[in-house]
Amino acid sequence: MKWYPWLNAPYRQILARYRQARGHHALLLHSQPGNGEASLCYALSRWLMCRQPDGIKSCGVCHSCRLMMAGNHHDFHQPEPEKGRQSLGVDTIRAIIDSVYGRARQGGVKVVWLLHAELLTEQAANALLKTLEEPPEDTYFLIGCQTPSRLLPTLRSRCLYWLLPAPDEAMGLRWLHQAGYEDSLSARTALRLCGNAPLAAAVLLQPTRWQERLTLCAALQEAHASGDFLALLPALNRDKDDGPLHWLLSLLTDALKWQQGAQAFLVNADRTELVAALAARWPAVVLHAQWQQWLQCLRQWQEISGVNRELLLTHHLLNWEQGVANASVSL
Repeated sequence: MKWYPWLNAPYRQILARYRQARGHHALLLHSQPGNGEASLCYALSRWLMCRQPDGIKSCGVCHSCRLMMAGNHHDFHQPEPEKGRQSLGVDTIRAIIDSVYGRARQGGVKVVWLLHAELLTEQAANALLKTLEEPPEDTYFLIGCQTPSRLLPTLRSRCLYWLLPAPDEAMGLRWLHQAGYEDSLSARTALRLCGNAPLAAAVLLQPTRWQERLTLCAALQEAHASGDFLALLPALNRDKDDGPLHWLLSLLTDALKWQQGAQAFLVNADRTELVAALAARWPAVVLHAQWQQWLQCLRQWQEISGVNRELLLTHHLLNWEQGVANASVSL
């Protein structure tokens, strides 16, 4: 298990409740992706399952700990979507509910670790509600989520909500430096693009992924100079990948910040020349209109099943080109 220093405080705070017999049977851990939330949930599970914990640590030697390390503990349940599916169905949840109402096979507690609660179908979430309301004895639910608003209110109300904040930028930079990312400017930019989540920033800094972002920035620079915004299509049109659209939105937001003199708060700290060029050429009303258009595009991607991304992108890029042309005439 990898451990991360910014998780020390929430780990100790949560375990303090369990050690005082005040721990909630259902913990809803809210974290943005790439913040190390999986390691925290696993560590909590290990401690709960351990038969002879050493303070805030699992002993690592009892039979329960050995089973956990081997990934073969029958009282530890981690539901996953069936192969080829993107959601957790009701049958999977009902099977786990049946298991936790039985006797613990190792004589200790039972733990259900649901890392992404947003994957629950409505039927599956409803099936879980009664168990969360009247849980079996010595049974704990560790439920992770990135967007609590997507969960049923009745499910949220049955859990103890716990926010896992990302570390501050200084700590994130230290961790990335220790992990081998020595370019401070790129590391700072990656952190800001990922909401200061260090693991997500490390993924973004992988050479292939980072080059995709740089390619988008270069394409935007060229489109800004030539007026041919349709040339952005190859950089934006990546199957099931919202990253380039998020990067584009962040650049437009930075241009608006630049116009307001808020350069210290730029996200794309390594592309200040591009941000300054966008801010200098187009008034805030044009930049804001384009920001709203691309945010709408992102929502359509996420909410409309089977949407044709290439056609949608082409539509918005042509609108952008036309809107910029009209703004140039009026200016």
